[in-house]
Amino acid sequence: MTGISKRFGPVQALRDVGITVRAGTVHALVGENGAGKSTLMKILAGVYQPDTGAIEIGGREHCFASPAQALEAGISMIYQELDLAEHLTVAENIFLGAEPRGRLPFTVSHKHMAAQAAELAQRFSFDIDPAAKVEDLATGDCQIVEVLKALRHNASILVMDEPTSSLSEREAKRLFEVVRRLRREGLALVYISHRLEEIIDLADEVSVLRDGLLVHCEHAAKLDIPKIVHYMVGRELTDFFPTRTAQIGDGLVQVQGLSSEAGIRDISFEVRRGEIVGMAGLVGAGRTEVARAIFGVDKRTAGQVILDGRELNIGSPADAIASGIALLTEDRKRTGLCIELPCSWNITLPNLGHIGFKPFIKPSRESRIAEEAGSRMAVKWSSPQAPAGSLSGGNQQKLLIARWLLANSRFMIFDEPTRGIDVGAKTEVYGLLNKLAEEGKAILFISSELPELFGIADRILVMRRGQLVGNLVTKQTTPEEVMHLAAVAERTL
Repeated sequence: MTGISKRFGPVQALRDVGITVRAGTVHALVGENGAGKSTLMKILAGVYQPDTGAIEIGGREHCFASPAQALEAGISMIYQELDLAEHLTVAENIFLGAEPRGRLPFTVSHKHMAAQAAELAQRFSFDIDPAAKVEDLATGDCQIVEVLKALRHNASILVMDEPTSSLSEREAKRLFEVVRRLRREGLALVYISHRLEEIIDLADEVSVLRDGLLVHCEHAAKLDIPKIVHYMVGRELTDFFPTRTAQIGDGLVQVQGLSSEAGIRDISFEVRRGEIVGMAGLVGAGRTEVARAIFGVDKRTAGQVILDGRELNIGSPADAIASGIALLTEDRKRTGLCIELPCSWNITLPNLGHIGFKPFIKPSRESRIAEEAGSRMAVKWSSPQAPAGSLSGGNQQKLLIARWLLANSRFMIFDEPTRGIDVGAKTEVYGLLNKLAEEGKAILFISSELPELFGIADRILVMRRGQLVGNLVTKQTTPEEVMHLAAVAERTL
């Protein structure tokens, strides 16, 4: 790709970008959210057309007017949000739109489809049942289905956009083996990830984008994480985690004996004013289920939630919001944002009653209030009226945080708030958490990344199999102790 430029209205997304990807290599593409990574790859995949520039594959120049044309040229892209039909089988997803014909007209041969899917999986040593329903698969297996969909098109160039953002550590390691296997098969792979340790481990070459410009390209063997971060953000991130300055006060939130239909049992803990309490645990341990039960998404079967000395009767998220509780969900697109609605609506949607819009909404006032909330979070948008789906992942996360800042919630639950965002945006989120704590808010911070829990939390709660098995003071424990409790310990509380 040479001289690629792309503008969306007033936003210059890419400026004269060029990269070269060689067959049989993994080429990592890194940069902060909004740097232009996904836009560049969507141009390669035919989703967008460049304003200027050229794409050359195997010595032949191409201009893709659609993703179908890019597929015909051997380019396949696996997006960060998996694009699978969950009610269909593995084989049906792999051959969706290209089903083998049956003996009779207008019929499909499911037998041939399953056989071809099994043959494709066997070729790449994937252990997956073609007849299994996608809705019954683990996330890691769903990623493999996406890879098989791409390989079914005989892809020679495979783009993977944040493929491990929703995977457990075990599933991620399995995917790395898949990437290495495809590299040995001679594919050219473009790998986008904010997890820089993955880049160092997997990549042969690294290209860094910043503000729509290619600022650096080098062999991965010559780079380390501090160097990559420096190129990404243009500065050293010496203070990755902010110094904790909040004064911890008395108890603001008490959760007592909480159980729910989702499988959590007898959960009890306290969060004090100005305190950040982390929550750790393996995938499926029940961390998100605790948040959903407190927020009224899942029905409680037992227990109490007490805020500022008053027991709350929460039967729905609306009750929780009215009581001063906020939940930033782990899946911002499925359960957080209305991605087709304007950014301003996404910020004000749960806050209309709080900001006096009843019974009518005045668009100019709504836009002004949303713009002020967005500015506080430094959201990068073309305007408050732009669809939320047009923002980068990090800016979508900031949009959600701006929503709850506007609501002025007192107890804030952050479920994986840094998933899929870059190191610069992570630093901003950590600084915001610290600032909210200084304002006296109580914060429950759920994360799968132990380094950030140890970097930002005052205490760490540990979940295992739906129960709370540890309540540790961060400065008095170690990552090894947390992992021991999460993986093998019986309940100690």
